[in-house]
Amino acid sequence: MAVSGNPFLNGEFAKFDFAALMDPSKFAEQFEKFDFAKTADQFKFPGLDAQALVEYQKRNLEAVASANKIALEGAQAVIRRQAEILRQGVEEASKAFSELNAAGTPQDKIVKQAELAKGAYEAALANLRELAEMASKSNGEAADLLSTRVSESFGEFTSEIKKTAKKK
Repeated sequence: MAVSGNPFLNGEFAKFDFAALMDPSKFAEQFEKFDFAKTADQFKFPGLDAQALVEYQKRNLEAVASANKIALEGAQAVIRRQAEILRQGVEEASKAFSELNAAGTPQDKIVKQAELAKGAYEAALANLRELAEMASKSNGEAADLLSTRVSESFGEFTSEIKKTAKKK
């Protein structure tokens, strides 16, 4: 591999698999193998503490991994709840068919069918709201975590630049 003046294209940084950020287990494995100290040595700017900048970025990557974990756990919770809703729906449908068959006159059956349809609609709407709230909550937690880290990162970077400016 040809060596260029761009530290992003050479050495350790170019070996980092950013696609692993989407899979928390792969990310954790790669994170342990990645040598951040070697990466810091690639970024030499006069008066700037490259190691400190790499540490900031390390915390950024940790925040992304944590946010992905939160989002994944939230998605898994939604899927578990959907399965539970499906199971309940099958039980309720079986019960509804029994009630519908037990109704006497054709008019009684039509009234019972309308009542069952209304109940099924209301239950479906309530379940939809519950699932949306679950997804929104976990996504909100992940977004809050990232938002907090981005703000911290800008503050850390600004402080580092100010330190550099004072040294001149």
